[in-house]
Amino acid sequence: MKIKTKFGLLASCLIFLGATHAVAQGNTTNRSGDGHAAHGSAPADLVQAVRNATQQFIDVNAATAAGYAPFLGCVSGPDHGAMGVHYVNGALLNGQIDVLHPQALIYEPSNGKMRLVGVEYIADSATWLANNPNPPVLGNQTFLFVDSPNRYNINSFFELHVWAWRDNPQGSFVDWNNHVSCDGA
Repeated sequence: MKIKTKFGLLASCLIFLGATHAVAQGNTTNRSGDGHAAHGSAPADLVQAVRNATQQFIDVNAATAAGYAPFLGCVSGPDHGAMGVHYVNGALLNGQIDVLHPQALIYEPSNGKMRLVGVEYIADSATWLANNPNPPVLGNQTFLFVDSPNRYNINSFFELHVWAWRDNPQGSFVDWNNHVSCDGA
């Protein structure tokens, strides 16, 4: 099956492949005191860096003005939690990982409004590995590898969720968040 959008096949499916793989990255012991998972200060520092970089997108209208667009509706977990609605910026799906420019912003729909809850960093694995010997790492968090073949019929990729705007009881870097819901969609 081919999916054609202005973001192309890769952009249209990458963010949702990671959704099928709920893998915890990092320690869920909260040492930061802010409700986010931390071991040492690196995870708390990454969460804060993401908050600083994305504060301008609390209003979803600012995200769309910056080139982010909603993608495939609200994503609910297969047995618990959700991710929300991914707003993807296709121009950022370029094989570069920069904490200041996440490829996707994640919003939770509620009462006709969208609330920023997190972000997702995404890199096509072939593009990344052509220039780097190891998976991407951001703030000491190694990205999750999603292999191919997969149900979306796209190439393998690396992804990292960061729940910077909504606490996740499973950890700040886990795909599914039990505190996010699609019920308001």
